Amino acid sequence: MLKKYIPLKQQRDVGEIITTYFDFFKQNFKPFLNIFISYNGIFILGFLGVSYVMVTGFVGSLSSNTIGSDSSIYNIYIALGALGFLFLFLLTAILNYSLAAVYIIQYEGNKGKEVVKRKVWEVVKDNLGKIILVSVIMMLMYLVLVVVGVIISFIPLLGTLAYYLMILGFTSWSGLSFMALINDNREVTDAFGEGWKLLKLYFWKCVLSNLIISILLSLLMMVVLIIPGVLISVYAFHSLDSGVDLANSAVANVVWTIALSIVLILYTLNQSMLQFINGILYYSLHEETYNEATRERIDQIGASE
Repeated sequence: MLKKYIPLKQQRDVGEIITTYFDFFKQNFKPFLNIFISYNGIFILGFLGVSYVMVTGFVGSLSSNTIGSDSSIYNIYIALGALGFLFLFLLTAILNYSLAAVYIIQYEGNKGKEVVKRKVWEVVKDNLGKIILVSVIMMLMYLVLVVVGVIISFIPLLGTLAYYLMILGFTSWSGLSFMALINDNREVTDAFGEGWKLLKLYFWKCVLSNLIISILLSLLMMVVLIIPGVLISVYAFHSLDSGVDLANSAVANVVWTIALSIVLILYTLNQSMLQFINGILYYSLHEETYNEATRERIDQIGASE
């Protein structure tokens, strides 16, 4: 049993949603991290490989530019690394988006009892077809949104603000739709419809919640990266001061590879943490719209009397 069950099916304002998010985060980060590592092991190795290719390409390109040799082979390394990262990022985004959504659904369904890792994966596996379809549709819509954003960004200030507002709205819609897909076992179009309905009814609550959590998680990620960043900076400074050729140092390449891998892995974990806010939002907005939990509590009181 976790320390304290946090009921998610309650009407909450933005401040209460943020507070609930961090209460949930503190309580569930370690259990979810265990699930994250268990099902991302092969992808973590993949990120190490991709990071090594990219570091080799960057370092080789800089070295060749310094001595005036052909850097085309290193540019190929960079391109292959970037493509590998994009492929891994898409796979891990789909997986971890799903794991986060199912985790929060299992937490609510279990009333705070320990979420079983195996059951989380079983739910993801049972809904894999719909998850992939929704993810592909969301990616296509995001590309369209980016194109629209580029066009309207030519409008000074207002265009940029409108673009970020659309991105936050799209993030909320995607997260709410994903929750509706799995929690209510809806079909794809029906899930998008439910997510859109909740977004329209509570647009500013969705946008503000995602904005605040995005900013706070970005700050948290920066704090987490400070320690390895400082250590790497000290290593680089000491190496340069000692006359070590960083461009041709095997140790330096290992250090840069591990550093880049940490950044990429933390970024994918950050995507899961963002989905938690939409899970909490979904239960709060769903309850505010349909009052299902409230009616259930009233019926229980009536039955006990």
